[in-house]
Amino acid sequence: MPALTQITTSRNTNPLDQMEQIVGGYDWNFERRSDSEMAAEAPGKWCDYGLFFCWSEEVNAMHFTCTFDLKVPAEQRRNLFELVALANERLWIGHFGMDLEHGTPVFRHAVLLRGSRGASMESLEDMIDIALTECERFYPAFQFVLWGGKKPAEALEAAMLDCAGMA
Repeated sequence: MPALTQITTSRNTNPLDQMEQIVGGYDWNFERRSDSEMAAEAPGKWCDYGLFFCWSEEVNAMHFTCTFDLKVPAEQRRNLFELVALANERLWIGHFGMDLEHGTPVFRHAVLLRGSRGASMESLEDMIDIALTECERFYPAFQFVLWGGKKPAEALEAAMLDCAGMA
C-alpha cells in the first residue's frame, strides 16, 4: 500500500491585523478587544456606524457587522422586518438584519478564507466600503418607515429614487 502524502496547510494570517491598518488609515476610532475581535466607528452622511469584526481561526472566516445609530421602537419592528426583507432582495453581498437586543438595524457579511493565504487589503477595504455604501443607500428608507409613517415598500421606492438634473 502506498504511503499517504502528508498534506500541510498554512494557517491564515489574522485579517484583523490588516483591518487595524485600514481603519487606522481612515483615522477612525477603533479598539482591538482581543485577537479575534475589533470594533470601530465610521462617520456617515446620515449617522455614525458601528463596525464590528470577529475572526474565527477555527473556521477561517471573518464575520463583519455594521450597526446603524438608529433605535427602532418595539411597535415599529414588524415594519422594519418587512423593510429589511425587501432591501435584502436588492443586495448582492451581505444582508440587513435586526439586532433585537439593542433594537437597531445591522448590515452583516462574512468572508470565508479557507484555502487562501489570507484576506487581501483590497477585499477587506471592499467589505467596509460595500457595507457603508449600502447602509447610506438604505438609511432614508429606514427613516421613512420609522418617522415618516410610510409603508416599507413605499419607503424603499422613495429612498431608491435617483435624482436627475440640478436644483
